[in-house]
Formats: sequence, C-alpha cells, structure tokens
Amino acid sequence: MDVQRHPLSGVTVVSLEQAVAAPYATRQLADLGARVIKVERPGEGDFARRYDTTVHGHSSYFVWLNRSKESLTLNLKDPRGREILHRLLAGADVFVQNLAPGAAGRLGLGTDDLARRHPRLIPCTVSGYGTSGPWADRKAYDLLVQCQTGLVSLTGTPEGTARTGVSVADIAAGMYAYSGVLTALYTRATAGTVHPVEVSLFEALAEWMGQPAYYTRYGGSQPPRLGTRHATIAPYGTYRTADGREVLFSIQNEREWTALCTEFLGLPELTDDPRFATGSVRVTHREELDAVIAERFARSDADELLEDLEAVGIACAGVNDVAAFLGHPVLAARDRWREVAVPGATVEALLPPADLAGLPPRMDPVPAVGEHTESILGDLGHSPADIAALRADAVV
Repeated sequence: MDVQRHPLSGVTVVSLEQAVAAPYATRQLADLGARVIKVERPGEGDFARRYDTTVHGHSSYFVWLNRSKESLTLNLKDPRGREILHRLLAGADVFVQNLAPGAAGRLGLGTDDLARRHPRLIPCTVSGYGTSGPWADRKAYDLLVQCQTGLVSLTGTPEGTARTGVSVADIAAGMYAYSGVLTALYTRATAGTVHPVEVSLFEALAEWMGQPAYYTRYGGSQPPRLGTRHATIAPYGTYRTADGREVLFSIQNEREWTALCTEFLGLPELTDDPRFATGSVRVTHREELDAVIAERFARSDADELLEDLEAVGIACAGVNDVAAFLGHPVLAARDRWREVAVPGATVEALLPPADLAGLPPRMDPVPAVGEHTESILGDLGHSPADIAALRADAVV
C-alpha cells in the first residue's frame, strides 16, 4: 500500500507503552499512517504480550492493540539506552507514555524535561488518576477505575454488581489520548504552539459517567441495576421468547409506544393508560408493563417476534454471543475484515470504524519483541558491531 495516501504519513510517534490505554491510542495513530516506534523492555517486552496465548500463541490484547508498529527494545535504566531514546525523540513529533506513577520523571522524561530538550515534541501522558492531586502516586488498572467511578455499581443485576465485559476505562483513556494528540498536532501545524497532552483513566471514564452522575446528583438516588433493562427508559430490555431465546427491543418515543400497543401487543387501550401514558410513569410501573410484554413474548418464537417488531418500526435485536458477532452479516456485507500478519501466522482484523473516503487505513503486521531494533539503530548510525555490543550488554 502507498504510505503517502495515509493522512499521518510523515508523523513519527515514539511510545513507552504497555497494557491497553496508551497502545490503543498509538495503534489508532498508526492506522492513519503515523510511524509508531514502540519501545519495549529487552527480552520480555510489553507485559500485555503475556496476558494470554490464544491467537496463534500470541495475546489477544496485544494482537488487537499493536498492529502497524515497529518494536525497539531498550534498557532505559542504562544511560546508553536513554541516550538512544533521546536521539529518537529529537526527530519525533509525539511521545506517548503510560509508565508507572513517577517513572517518566525519574528517567528524565517528564513533560518539563522534554520541553527543554525537545521543544517541538508533543508529550502525551496517560496516567491512572492524573499527575497531580492526592492519588497521583497510585497505580490504576481498568477494573479499579470502574469501581472508583461508580460504573461497577451500575452494572449487573439487583442481586449483584459486575464489571463490564471490555476494558472500558482503558479504552476511554486511549480514545481521549488519541483525539488529544490529533488536536495537539493540528494546533502545532496551524498555530506553531506545542501543547502537552495528559489523560487519566479515572477522568476519561468519569466523563462517560455523565448521565448517571446528573441523574444521581439531581434525582437524589442513582439509577438501579436492572441487568439488560434500561434504568431510565421503559420498555427497553430483553424478554424471553417461547423458544427460550432472548430478544431486546426499545421504545424511544410516544409514536413507537402507540405502535407497540396497537400493532404488536394488540392492546390499544394501554396507550392512554395512566400507568403507562408517559415515559416516566412507564419506568415507575415497569413491573406491571414487563408482565404484559412477557405474556406476549411467551406466545411466539424469537424469529417471529423480531419480524413482528420490525414490521411496526420498533428497534429490536437478538442477543448475540461473540461467535455470532464474528459472523455478523453487516460485517461481511460491508467488507470490514482484513488479514493482518502476526509472528508466524495471520489473523482477521476489523477495519477501524471511521472511514475516510479514498484513504484506506494502514493494516500492517503486529511486531515481534525487538523486531525492528537493528533497523532503527542502523538508521541512527549504529554499526552492526555497535548493535552487537549493546545487545551483549543488555542495552537493547
């Protein structure tokens, strides 16, 4: 593929990254054509490489997050390793790091240090709870942040809480780091000013908690845990069908409510029933309404119910497992899968969700640990003998 067709061709990103949040941000920059040099520990590399071994012996997390990157191994505890890193940063546009609290500063890679040494470089720091404040020194992992923002208290059933099924705090932070870096690149290009970017997992997920936060602060209590039911809209959730499957549907407005009552339930009198006449009273009388809907669902199989709901303009869907999602007809019909190489094999990967007409995304291989060390050091002027010596000393 012609790399000049990519929007971020010519942009170099150096990343001291691990786990999920920062790698997700830089992978999206790589999707747009940025050169992403992933700096890893000699030997073991990013610890996310060992989360599991399910993808041809590789970690499912690592394969998802690290395509189209170059892997350079450096021992940053050695002054020679740090000097190599600074030589890379001298020619880079962006530096992303999500090291443990205080680690970047101890390595001379804090925002102020970088501003003095590399004034054109855009630093991006991804932290747990921010680089200031009373929790700046705390480690933070995804589920810890789900707990601290209250998300876990909203997720699950009346009987118990649950974590979300994906790393939502990491993903939120990665998305904001990605958009923050794009904004900083744009500002540097148009105004000539450099603005460091900082994102914390806690504040990223706090933003996503906006609706329940308003509901709780001004309503006096938080939304209840209702499994697949929506806490503030009714009817909106899953119901069991005659053949034992689950179908979800949602009513979003009064036109849909009228259609549901008259054309699907066959009970037009419910439209103006005082218990159900508005969205807020339907939530109040949810149990009575659910009983009516459950009786209707118990009379039909899932396929028939889906057909009937769609016929009257009600949004609905069966409840897929992951295997069914992988075979989804929308993904197939819209040609969303591409082959991506991993060491020793290939995998099927989804295209990035934002399509830029005429600009196909970059879908290059997932690197092995240190795969590009020799070529990167060679570009910096190191001879094969130099590289061999650095390798012998465990610097690379």
